[in-house]
Amino acid sequence: MRTLISTAFLSLDGVVEAPGGEPGYRNSGWTFKDVEFLPEAFDIKGREQQEATAMLLGRASYEAFSPVWPEMEDFADYKVMPKYVVSTTLTEDDLVSNWGQTTILRSLEEVAALKVTEGGPIIIHGSAALNRNLSDAGLIDRYHLLVFPLLLGAGKRLFSDTDKDTQKLRLVEHETYANGVQKNVFDVIH
Repeated sequence: MRTLISTAFLSLDGVVEAPGGEPGYRNSGWTFKDVEFLPEAFDIKGREQQEATAMLLGRASYEAFSPVWPEMEDFADYKVMPKYVVSTTLTEDDLVSNWGQTTILRSLEEVAALKVTEGGPIIIHGSAALNRNLSDAGLIDRYHLLVFPLLLGAGKRLFSDTDKDTQKLRLVEHETYANGVQKNVFDVIH
């Protein structure tokens, strides 16, 4: 079974919206404009590129990342990695041609089927709505969270507010950096 890893920049109050400056959110760019940059706090991002063997995205994140990431040196390892986009509306004509193999999945059942294929870890970037749905369905196996010492108030959240049974996590790695950012890696106990 492949490991499905959710990776996120997260405010202390759970907001994941527009950490890198995506338009339309009043606190857009909060990861770099409101907290001192320390390279060591982002080491896990490079490790993720080396360890992941595929990327999973929701439609909105795909549409935000696909015009930019293929040409960025920082994300070179992702260019050749197979990508899967969960969407009921995207068509093959909507996919970019310069970002390697991309497959459209139409349901969480198709994500569950992907998890039982041969291969290594699958990383999920952005994709707040997809993350909430995958978590509620019990499909996420690990969380890589960089928690920023900020309270952003309104904004898209990583975790749903669905009334559900407790989902237990095991902290497997953590570190706090001088700028107040915390790295927390949790395995989901299934």
